[in-house]
Amino acid sequence: MSLYKNLIGGEWIEGADINRNMNPSDLSDMVGEYARADAKQALQAIAAARAAFPAWSRGNIQARADMLEAIGNEILARKDELGNLLAREEGKTLPEGIGEAARAGQIFKFFAGEVLRPEGEKLPSVRPGVDVEITREPVGVIGIITPWNFPIAIPAWKIAPALAYGNCVVFKPADLVPGSAWALADIIARAGLPEGVFNLVMGRGSLVGEAILGSRDVDAITFTGSVETGRTIAAKAVERLARVQMEMGGKNPLVVLDDADLDTAVNCAVQGAFYSTGQRCTASSRLIVTEGIHDRFVGAMEAALKALTVDDARKSGTQIGPVVDQSQLDQDLSYVDIGVKEGAKLACGGERLNRATEGFYMAPALLTETSNDMRVNREEIFGPVATVIRVKDYDAALATANDTVFGLSAGICTTSLKYSSDFKRNSEAGMTMVNLPTAGVDYHVPFGGRKGSSYGPREQGRYAREFYTIVKTSYTLPV
Repeated sequence: MSLYKNLIGGEWIEGADINRNMNPSDLSDMVGEYARADAKQALQAIAAARAAFPAWSRGNIQARADMLEAIGNEILARKDELGNLLAREEGKTLPEGIGEAARAGQIFKFFAGEVLRPEGEKLPSVRPGVDVEITREPVGVIGIITPWNFPIAIPAWKIAPALAYGNCVVFKPADLVPGSAWALADIIARAGLPEGVFNLVMGRGSLVGEAILGSRDVDAITFTGSVETGRTIAAKAVERLARVQMEMGGKNPLVVLDDADLDTAVNCAVQGAFYSTGQRCTASSRLIVTEGIHDRFVGAMEAALKALTVDDARKSGTQIGPVVDQSQLDQDLSYVDIGVKEGAKLACGGERLNRATEGFYMAPALLTETSNDMRVNREEIFGPVATVIRVKDYDAALATANDTVFGLSAGICTTSLKYSSDFKRNSEAGMTMVNLPTAGVDYHVPFGGRKGSSYGPREQGRYAREFYTIVKTSYTLPV
């Protein structure tokens, strides 16, 4: 089996260790062997990026746009292949994997266009005869640290704007899913970027991540992952005054009002809470339901969950794939036990499943009769586990939805314009959905939350420039 190497300064280099990437749907299937970089190699990648920055940041923007366009086109042309790899290593179903790969391609093509749309202003000064220009410049070297749950889309929506705005990149993917990251890096490497502009350093966070955090040659760090890790990154970045952008956890509410269409509400809840095995920061983990529809909603949810097909991620007809690894499965199962011990009722699911191949399969769990002060409603579980909270009316539902340290995504199912409008205005979340799942966002609009879910400027769309560029104000007195 070939060893997939790291890309440093334009060369593919072996690591200090080897990571054996396993298929969570079939533990006998090794996806591949991937090189793990150490701290020394991470610093070499940073040095390569720093050396490449002056020429890249001032280079021909048409050439830069063409490179990003080529990357996007190849990803789209290979979306089935890349989606299959993604499903194999992460456990997301094959249709979801292909959809994620396609999204990554669309993101690169979007930012290829942004290269040619730099924004600026020319204003009169309060001093006669003086011209004022406001321009944006690239930040420098960007350290990119990504999670395992979206192993090609999240890297794409960080790497593409970083390169588009003239920055150089040191990319550390999650150690659990190196395959999609390597495939993306291979496509980028063959697009004609100068040596050192883009670097891939696969490896452990304790070594590679720490090296990126500690280097003063890394001007900015963008991270998606857990709140705990995010706090550590923020503290270290601020200590040396590096820019930081973080997307972290969620405990996203889906409010279901008495006037909601039941089929729509159940579809939103099932899609939002359990698809992608619930392993999304935007998942609807708290289902807040008013009294008049509560019992019908719970009954319909139980029927819907029991009808779901949980199996090998790449098998035709599978709706829910495996949990990503043993550690995550143990965490998910433990939260089911915690909820029951706190007084919740396990309406369905919550057990490990056996399938034709040994994998990390779990029946989607629905906990009912919960209160918002229970741990299962306060802490992010990050798996196929959702709770139901019964409330009196809309006002109680809104208050419960906002009663969390997180604020990423929030949804409501209702046929009332009054309540949907009020929810969009008063929900304490960065993104709101009406009659739609809380998970599932477009690639050309801003992504991000409030409170403990996000820190720093928004990701995606044109708002990405706020993180990847610096504003410069220039004054000129013509002579």
